Amino acid sequence: MSQKSAEVNNKKFYQTDAFRMFMGKYGIGVILVFMIIIIAIMKPRFIYPSNILNVLTQISVNCLIAYGMCLCITTGGIDLSVGPQLALVSVLLGQFIVVQGMNMGLAIILSLLAATFFGFLNGVLVAKFNMAAFVVTLATQLVIRSIAQIISNGQGMSMASQEFKNIYSGTFLGIPYPIWYMIIISIVMYIVMHWTKFGRYVFAVGGNVNAAIASGVNVFWTKTLCYTISGLLAGIAGVIFTSKTGSAQSNIGVAYETDAVAACVLGGTSFAGGIATAPGVLLGAVIIGCIYNGMNFLNIGSYYQYMTKGIIIIFAVLLDMVINKKNR
Repeated sequence: MSQKSAEVNNKKFYQTDAFRMFMGKYGIGVILVFMIIIIAIMKPRFIYPSNILNVLTQISVNCLIAYGMCLCITTGGIDLSVGPQLALVSVLLGQFIVVQGMNMGLAIILSLLAATFFGFLNGVLVAKFNMAAFVVTLATQLVIRSIAQIISNGQGMSMASQEFKNIYSGTFLGIPYPIWYMIIISIVMYIVMHWTKFGRYVFAVGGNVNAAIASGVNVFWTKTLCYTISGLLAGIAGVIFTSKTGSAQSNIGVAYETDAVAACVLGGTSFAGGIATAPGVLLGAVIIGCIYNGMNFLNIGSYYQYMTKGIIIIFAVLLDMVINKKNR
């Protein structure tokens, strides 16, 4: 090979590598801006402040669930039980507040503890017994949903208390409460994932578990805490969603894990493990929300929205494989 050919090949390599690094860091933002521009051209109302607040409010539930999902995926696992955990919290709130007349704050705490417990259980089964996360959380998905249906007897229950409804419908400084919840959780998750020892352990376990063990990382507690946090965040999402609907139901949260996975992979979370960012998850959730909202503006039916979501997940995973060049 001549020197000139070698120089050309090296130039192409560095250009490709630079593009890959750029897309890895900023690709999600580029996609979001491009999509907003396209939809805004077709439907200018899409970028009205009122609609932007509506989109951010709507994505708050998915964003919280996606953060927990991100931790699990980053360690090389997945949590398919988040939807039923949301439903369990909903029916428990109905039982505690409506049936037993319990104080709302105490009812919320006890309901969150139930979701957190099942998250902890998922973590123990995955980490202690080295069971496949997909199988474990698929099984607990069925168990938790069944428990929710047994508790509620399959019946919805009205949550008419205005105090409880204010959890979702209230505002602060003109901004709906759900957006504030999302902002707070986003800040906390950014700190946890990128500024703490636990966050470094999460990336280490997902990147190379054997190297993590050799470095003294407690893999059991790292994985267990990830699933525990996922359960807690799903529980918080359940409180918000129940307040939104004003009804405690056991059939809510169906396929919510799909939206959470979509937000994660769009945000750059790698299914190979060890790669993720908290801001990426937030942007991924925003993109999902914008897609749904934009398709509604364009009068595209819900069936096409499900298909679009599936295509997005496939595209995002393929993009991740190209960018990171990891074998799956």
